[in-house]
Amino acid sequence: MRTNKFQILFALSFTMFINMCGYAQDRPKSGGEIVPAKKEDSITVNVNDVLQPKAKNSTVELTEKGKDSTKTDSVKPKPEFLTDIVTYKAKDYTSFSRKEQKLYLYNEAEIYYGDMEIKAGIIVIDYSKNEVYAGRVKDSAGVYSQHPVFKQGTQIVEPDSIRFNIDTEKALIFNSRTEQAGGFFDSEISKKENDSVYFVRNAKYTTSENREDPEYYFLLRKAKVVPDEKVATGLTNMFIYGVPTPIGLPFAYFPLTKKQTSGVIFPSFGEQNSRGYFLQNGGYYFALSDYIDLAVLGDYYTNGSYGMRLQSKYNVRYKYNGSFSFKYENLITSERGFEDYAKSTIYNLQWSHSQDTKANPNSRFSASVNLGSSNYYQTSVNQTNVSNFLNNTLSSSISYSKTFQGEPQVNMSATATHSQNTNTESISMTLPSIQASVSRIFPFASESGTKKGVIQNINFQYNLSAENQITTTDSLFFKKEMWDDALTGVKHTIPLSTNFKLFKYFSLSASSNYEEKWTFNTINKSYDTVLEKEVTTEKSGLDAFRTYNFSTSLGTTIYGMFNFEKEGEDKKIKAIRHVMRPSVSYNINPSFDRYWDSYEVVNADGEVEEEVEFSRFEESLYGAPNQNFSSSLGLNLSNNFEAKVRDKDSTATESKKITLLNNLNFSTSYNFAGDSLKWSPMRVSGGTQILNDKMSVNFGAVLDPYALDNNNRKVDVYNINNGGSLFRLTSANLTMNYTLNSKSFSGKEDESRENSRDETLKSGGRGDDLFGVSEDFADQRLNNNKQEDKEPSEFYNYKMPWSLRIAYAVNYSNGTRQNEISSHSLMFSGDIEFSPRWTVGASSGYDLLNQGFTYTQLRFERDLLSWRMNLSWVPFSSRSSWNFFIGIKSSILKDIKYDKQKAPDDQL
Repeated sequence: MRTNKFQILFALSFTMFINMCGYAQDRPKSGGEIVPAKKEDSITVNVNDVLQPKAKNSTVELTEKGKDSTKTDSVKPKPEFLTDIVTYKAKDYTSFSRKEQKLYLYNEAEIYYGDMEIKAGIIVIDYSKNEVYAGRVKDSAGVYSQHPVFKQGTQIVEPDSIRFNIDTEKALIFNSRTEQAGGFFDSEISKKENDSVYFVRNAKYTTSENREDPEYYFLLRKAKVVPDEKVATGLTNMFIYGVPTPIGLPFAYFPLTKKQTSGVIFPSFGEQNSRGYFLQNGGYYFALSDYIDLAVLGDYYTNGSYGMRLQSKYNVRYKYNGSFSFKYENLITSERGFEDYAKSTIYNLQWSHSQDTKANPNSRFSASVNLGSSNYYQTSVNQTNVSNFLNNTLSSSISYSKTFQGEPQVNMSATATHSQNTNTESISMTLPSIQASVSRIFPFASESGTKKGVIQNINFQYNLSAENQITTTDSLFFKKEMWDDALTGVKHTIPLSTNFKLFKYFSLSASSNYEEKWTFNTINKSYDTVLEKEVTTEKSGLDAFRTYNFSTSLGTTIYGMFNFEKEGEDKKIKAIRHVMRPSVSYNINPSFDRYWDSYEVVNADGEVEEEVEFSRFEESLYGAPNQNFSSSLGLNLSNNFEAKVRDKDSTATESKKITLLNNLNFSTSYNFAGDSLKWSPMRVSGGTQILNDKMSVNFGAVLDPYALDNNNRKVDVYNINNGGSLFRLTSANLTMNYTLNSKSFSGKEDESRENSRDETLKSGGRGDDLFGVSEDFADQRLNNNKQEDKEPSEFYNYKMPWSLRIAYAVNYSNGTRQNEISSHSLMFSGDIEFSPRWTVGASSGYDLLNQGFTYTQLRFERDLLSWRMNLSWVPFSSRSSWNFFIGIKSSILKDIKYDKQKAPDDQL
């Protein structure tokens, strides 16, 4: 110890010196600043000369002494490493090494620089290389956590580690994960060239939401990625659950744009016996603008048949939206030279337009058009028309209405309508129909606005209706001949009415109606004695007739309550409420026989055999005026039954109300001016809702009080006086509709296949799937229904979603003692999800009268996570066909599919 005294003192002194002069390698204190040392400027400036204002037009001469030497300094300053504010933080520590020129951030480290943001377990900023490194942290068990998250602009990358150069803004990314337009990239090595270009190697591209174990992916060995635009790659092939498949391409292109873009629509293929192999629903999609698009689709068959479809949708927010489609098919059956060779052309035009209510509250334009060949849906072999095969009516309407505010208010509208029966091929059109009306005017109402009594409630209005009606056939549609039999007319109507209370409990109303009808089509009839037949001569020119009538009605409401509950008892049915609304009406329709003429039928001997009456208006638009005087009394009784029952919920404090009969109506009339059969048949109708309002039941019957003779003709003898009952049942009908699904008990609506049903409704079909579903599985517009996310559970408690739609109808006829069921059918449609990803559905029916199944469609669907598989099968009938599809759900890769179908064959 003594011998080392000198060495110990020297070591202590040296340590003290180091502690006094040394600097710790730690984070510098924030808020400090470096003050540069002041140096004397060699340039002297006379302050008085600078501040003293110069005389006008004087010149200032700069000498060498007054020049700034920094303006001509040849040494350029070194560019700064960071040109923006850097913000950083870390949870554990922040350390700066002067020797390494590195800043270390550890545990939940974050750094923000301009539009760049990095979050990671560890971040190292290398000032000597102008680089930033971000990586994970490893715990004592060797488990990595806190993966880096690199964000620049809208691009987000989640790698294992990243090296970023601040000068060049290039980056080297290892095992990165990123999302682009609904697709996911998992790349071993990625090189960020700039903000818009990435180069990747051995990258997996998929749309599967399971990032750890995707159902499928495409291996991009070398690829160029332009975010939000495209991916271009070399050799690539598909892997399914990690197993390579031969599905691959030497090069590929994947669009990544988030905007609507134009592109090719790949067709589906199949085979038909009479037309050969075919390609169907292929074409091109044009993204014309943000407001309108256009899809051009086509079909081609190897026997020469072809089809074309133009489909467009448009939408201008807060103004209007709509869709347009035109379908044309040139169909050839068999081959030229064979006996069964046939050629036909069919077409269909659809247009739907709807105006937003906010666009213009005083005017409105709408359109719903569905017209074309009567046999289009029966002949077309396109899969989208499956559910419309049984359509027998096509209808259209285009209307424009305008309201002129004021007192009184004036409303005007112009409408063009079209109705087409596909069975008879008859077409009825109005081109156009113009309506105008003036709102009701109360000439005797008080200034306060309240109306009491008969006089103050007197009101009238004016209505005008003008029509140009065309009746033609399918073969003459849009040809010159269809205008030959057009009927044109104008009708003026002035209704006058009043109403008031009578004896406090009765409501009495009286009205009179005046009509004046103009027509441009009249006729004249005569008898040709030479030809011995009736001759009709058409006349053109304005002609008119005027009619009027009077009616009055008296009605009241009667309430009845039947209580079953007694004190101390809690019965299930507590009370029944009966509401009756009886009414009596009286109508007078005068005879306008002055508008009727007659001609005599003369035989060869010059004798008059008979006198035939006719009206020159009988073939006009509005028909002939009434020839016979009518004075009739109408009787009507409406009933409503409700019950108050004990609620099944024991916690409920009030009874539950249910509807027994929503309506039960009886109506008949008695004609005082008739010479016979004065009573009209009694009509009975009713309806109700049962099973928690899920089933609607409607029924009706016609009861005739008169008897039939031996020739089954009605005679003026009461049926009860002919040995029968009081009424003779001539016809009856019963319909039931039942709609139920698994969501009905939870208060939610079933929205499955909503888009497909909309397509069916636009074509005039049913929205309840009873006639099948329109299915083009490759068309994303018909198959983009959202699927609910099902949270997994450790216990098996799966509920099977299901839906059921049933329609039952029966009609009875006994007008001429035939006593038969004229029609009797049961139709049903339903879907059930047997497992979380298997769905089976069917649409069919059974004709109970003819003992046979009606049009049937079977549907199978398998949810393969990122893929979907569909099968539609019509097992029998003239539309026997099937359609199979398997493809990727994502709209980006929707063209990666297998679609095959067998179209229905023509039946002659």
